[in-house]
Amino acid sequence: MRAVYNGHMEKGVNNMIEAIEGFRLPRYAQIPDVGLYLEQVVRYVNTHLAPLGEPELTSSMVSNYVKQGLISSPIKKSYTAEHLARLLFIAVVKPVVPLEGLRMMFSIQGDNYTLPTAYDYFCDEFENMLGAAFGLAPAREGLGETQSDAKDLLRNTIVATVNKVYLDRYLEEYQKQREEASDER
Repeated sequence: MRAVYNGHMEKGVNNMIEAIEGFRLPRYAQIPDVGLYLEQVVRYVNTHLAPLGEPELTSSMVSNYVKQGLISSPIKKSYTAEHLARLLFIAVVKPVVPLEGLRMMFSIQGDNYTLPTAYDYFCDEFENMLGAAFGLAPAREGLGETQSDAKDLLRNTIVATVNKVYLDRYLEEYQKQREEASDER
């Protein structure tokens, strides 16, 4: 764990880092493909993304993504691994990418990579950049080195998302520290 030399924020930042330290996205092969119902899908996504501290996915959001054509309609009210992978991606990047941008990104992905390949690459890159942003490990060599415009777009999306997660978590911790200091007075 990295040392933080900022007085009263040290404890809070270390707590923030601990929450992120064990963060892992499920790889495509690990996503259940048994057909989950809407509430199970929402719970699955939110459980995996909770350490990021970003707003949770809701059933109405999932329904809206279906209506908007970002994910296909469930089959007999049942969601597949493909749905879950797309929803995990959407939930992670939606704070920095508008719906139309997501639609274009899915189109680019479909033109260049299968969903399992693209999703697993996203997971690797996201965890790599998240760990680097929070000072848990230097960014791994080899990841992110490509001549592909599609991968460059994804990487830049990930960098923006990771920076937003870091900023949100840091400001949240700062606010908590201020409230605790004010309560002690």
